Amino acid sequence: MKRNRLVDDSGGVEKYKQLEQLSWSREERQQGKLIKIKNFPSDKKVKLFRVTVSTDRTDYIVTNDLSQNSTDEVQQVNAVRWEVEEFHRGVKQLTGIEACQCRKARIQRNHIACAILAWTHLKRLSILTSQTIYQLKYQWLSEYLIEELKHPSIRMQLI
Repeated sequence: MKRNRLVDDSGGVEKYKQLEQLSWSREERQQGKLIKIKNFPSDKKVKLFRVTVSTDRTDYIVTNDLSQNSTDEVQQVNAVRWEVEEFHRGVKQLTGIEACQCRKARIQRNHIACAILAWTHLKRLSILTSQTIYQLKYQWLSEYLIEELKHPSIRMQLI
């Protein structure tokens, strides 16, 4: 959540205040605190965790799993979520997974499987070469374009 989001941790006793203005006890830093978010349904409480990422950055993570009681565990789960987000972005941007125009479900599944295999190959190569998957793709496209400009595979004829 963003730091300026309005929340209430007093159970309705005080007015809503921004996340960064909340006071945190030692126990709340370790186990999170129950809050009410402004403009959410009045009966819905969520658990807020304050995660210190670095000396100048603090993230606020919210969950509806009220049994969650470990900031470290929340931080680990959030890291996994971020990797999933990176995967989705990479697959969409690098493999053309959204470009399938097939109508049959089997062909669509094959297209998705091939796109994921291509991304997996890119990811493995990026780890081996210590480059990002985006750097690899750019390098390959750049090399291909240079080679095509030097030695075109399709000759254009003037008519």
